[in-house]
Amino acid sequence: MINTQDSLRQFKAEFFQALAHPTRIAIVEQLRNGELSAGALIERLGIEQANASQHLAVLRAKNIVINRKTRNQVFYSVRHPLIIEVLDIMRRYFHAHMSEMVATLKAIDKVEKIRK
Repeated sequence: MINTQDSLRQFKAEFFQALAHPTRIAIVEQLRNGELSAGALIERLGIEQANASQHLAVLRAKNIVINRKTRNQVFYSVRHPLIIEVLDIMRRYFHAHMSEMVATLKAIDKVEKIRK
């Protein structure tokens, strides 16, 4: 019998593994407002075509992006808006984490000033 919890954990691990490279996250972020051609992605990110192709292949394989071909161009889009929400939540978490770090550093600085 297949354990649903194990399947879900595996799905999550594969999802985050696919996003475990800054370039792949940048690609998804570029697609936030809709479909872009591979050429537009390459230009906006300033990466080589071969590099972009490899990253896009990973994102396609894990169903994070989808593509469609029109003549000699390939257009990419995010498979589901929830993927953008995940990245937005991570951005909020990052800002919260940074705020905590700043508060900690200020507290340390205050203690050190008192000691002097």
